[in-house]
Amino acid sequence: MENLQLMGIAFGVGILIVIQGSLNAQLGVRLDNALLASTINLIVSGVLAVVILLIASRNLLPWSKVQSIPKYLLFVGGILSFLAITSFYYVIPKIGIATTVAFGLSGQLIFAGVASHYGWFGLQVEPITLKRIAGIALMIFSVQLIKS
Repeated sequence: MENLQLMGIAFGVGILIVIQGSLNAQLGVRLDNALLASTINLIVSGVLAVVILLIASRNLLPWSKVQSIPKYLLFVGGILSFLAITSFYYVIPKIGIATTVAFGLSGQLIFAGVASHYGWFGLQVEPITLKRIAGIALMIFSVQLIKS
């Protein structure tokens, strides 16, 4: 795929994140329980993922291949997703979707800049440049504009 198409997909994912975050935060408010809302969300997501995997996959990975993967790769991502989703559902009703997404995106950009600079978590090394620092600073400034 062309980079432009991939950027379009990423842009669309950003829209989906706002919609699902808003809807699931409402679920958490109506249930009076952000943890229950994230549990429902993750169960629905998991079932859908399994159904699509079974439909789309002709050859499931052999169990030996799954066993050779480091155990932390099988679990830590799911744990972090759970923490992020549950936190989002808790925070959105309190500070609003725009502020939550803006601060979340700022955290992602800042940490992505540092993590990619050092190549943490197997990321491709991308040194922090003055341009990248300026972009991150502009993002933080933008968050302040959205917040006020």
